[in-house]
Amino acid sequence: MNMFILAQRLRADQSGATAIEYGLIGALISVVIVGALTALNGSMVDMYEYIRSYLVPVLSGS
Repeated sequence: MNMFILAQRLRADQSGATAIEYGLIGALISVVIVGALTALNGSMVDMYEYIRSYLVPVLSGS
């Protein structure tokens, strides 16, 4: 009888469900961030090269 009561309590306990949900949300956010950074990698490099091409002559005094 005690095992039956323990099984019912464990089935009704949902305290770990919130932690799992937060973990899944965190994993989803990290996948989106990695995907966005991967997609923007080429254009970001081009943008910084463009900025550098204007800043280097100005900062060097040429």
